[in-house]
Amino acid sequence: MDIERIQFQKHGDHGGMLVALEQERNVPFEIRRVYYVYATEPNVHRGRHAHRRLKQLAVAVRGSVTILLDDGTGPVEVVLNDPAQGLLLGDMVWRELYDFSDDCVLMVLADQFYDPADYITDYDEFLREANGFHRLGGAVA
Repeated sequence: MDIERIQFQKHGDHGGMLVALEQERNVPFEIRRVYYVYATEPNVHRGRHAHRRLKQLAVAVRGSVTILLDDGTGPVEVVLNDPAQGLLLGDMVWRELYDFSDDCVLMVLADQFYDPADYITDYDEFLREANGFHRLGGAVA
């Protein structure tokens, strides 16, 4: 599955901590979009989609969130709860976000601008495309 945890370098002392995110250094792509999710109500599930071409780096800058990931070969759950660690998500990975802590702020950096045509929001359609993606070595059928 095209996911990877990235540990960021922390700088700080008793006065506080700082993490710098820099494209083509610890963010392995050009950053075209940044958004964040916060104030998520209890029992809410977000995401429930995949992207055909988009690559993202997700960071729980505060609190925690559970992310279910699936590239068509089976689901994996990942908990993000460390602001000095990011989760790199490649294309053609289904994601569903849930179990947000009350204080969760999830920041996401993306390598593309928002494009509704890049989203796959039907899981069965995702599985069909993902199976073609794997058979063709990464090219979407």
